[in-house]
Amino acid sequence: MQVLHHPLLSPAPGTQRELVSLHYGTPGGPKAYIQASLHADELPGMLVAHHLRQRLEALDAAGRIRGEIVLVPMANPVGLSQHLLHAHLGRFDLTTGENFNRHYPEQTEAVAREVEPLLGADAQHNVRVLRQALKRAVLAAPVDTELQSLRRTLLGLSCDADVVLDLHCDAQAVMHLYTETPCWPACEPLARFLGARLTLLAQESGDSPFDEACSQVWWKWAQHFGERFPIPQACLSVTVELRGATDVTHELAAQDARNILDFLQWRGLIAGEPLTPPAAVGDARPLAGSMPIKADAAGVLTFLKQVGDEVRAGEVLAHVIDPVSAQVHELKSPVDGLFFARDFLRFAYAGMRVAKVAGREALRTGKLLGA
Repeated sequence: MQVLHHPLLSPAPGTQRELVSLHYGTPGGPKAYIQASLHADELPGMLVAHHLRQRLEALDAAGRIRGEIVLVPMANPVGLSQHLLHAHLGRFDLTTGENFNRHYPEQTEAVAREVEPLLGADAQHNVRVLRQALKRAVLAAPVDTELQSLRRTLLGLSCDADVVLDLHCDAQAVMHLYTETPCWPACEPLARFLGARLTLLAQESGDSPFDEACSQVWWKWAQHFGERFPIPQACLSVTVELRGATDVTHELAAQDARNILDFLQWRGLIAGEPLTPPAAVGDARPLAGSMPIKADAAGVLTFLKQVGDEVRAGEVLAHVIDPVSAQVHELKSPVDGLFFARDFLRFAYAGMRVAKVAGREALRTGKLLGA
């Protein structure tokens, strides 16, 4: 294993944060990149990374890693240090207000112009040329802030990988995944290995989250070059939602780490006996069919349904109770679907998103992800 330290742009004299990456195997072959807790207050991924690290060290020592596996066990030192009145605030940068998982820069057009004279009829040659140029462009991009330098560092480590797994969690949720629609054929076995109840698909969800910044360049290059040059979808990038924020147990983390490594072994990055993906326990649905449930009034929030329940349109999911007037507001599902996530706060303000139901039809447009 090789440990690399990546200093971030200093935000003030006397202050210097760094990102740490762990590298297993040998660069030059297939590559997988795994990072934990880009939203720094989402902790299940950090524990999964702890278990991955132990297993990867043993696999590396045994010479079983084919290619390179990069693990970033804590992807956001900026957000990890943000506390206000004893509360950890790791989702948004307190300086800019920006979500740490949004606004990753895109190099699609610039790289396409640079490499076009070098492309040809060999798809794998094209992949190598594009990856090399993409990495150069990412690492050469200027940055003005610590947040921008964090984004550049993370993309620099991941943009040339075959597989990118971004480990997150929701508030209270079932295991579910987000990926781009062109990635679904490659993602479907991962969903099986992880036991995901749901995979949410979008061609482009808006605001350039980390996972899409890694994968979207490939389908965009394929559209740009058309039939002139073969460009495969060379990166499977997935946001893995490891259930809820309090699902931080060794039992779950060890299981998730084992399932991730089984998937990488199935992909050929780890030597061993041939594996078969287990039976699917969920399915894929459009992200545009994931419907937010909003409180239409303020009050005490109590749920009548549990995450993982299949619900019908019009079915009451929760009550919001005004403690002064005793008025009870019913929050109903707008669609038939899977009740897959809900908030852990139990006092709702008017307009607060408190839950999500995944339907099967694309009903929403515009930016599909919440803040």
